[in-house]
Amino acid sequence: MALAKKDQERVTYAWMYGQQAHKDGKERAVPSYWTEHAEAWLHGFDGVPLGSEPKPMSASMEAEVDETAVDRPDSGT
Repeated sequence: MALAKKDQERVTYAWMYGQQAHKDGKERAVPSYWTEHAEAWLHGFDGVPLGSEPKPMSASMEAEVDETAVDRPDSGT
């Protein structure tokens, strides 16, 4: 799901503040200000890289990049 630029920035900041809270030795409790982006805050606190969730491959992309297409010898050399 694509996020609007402003929402994406908020998620990034929530993640960064979560990391800083961990460095400062604070509790693993999401502050009330970050409840809307609690998951990002907790990922930052736990050291999970931002955007680490794998994106599913569409059926059309999978068909384009099948094994025969990848194993095909290069005709340019």
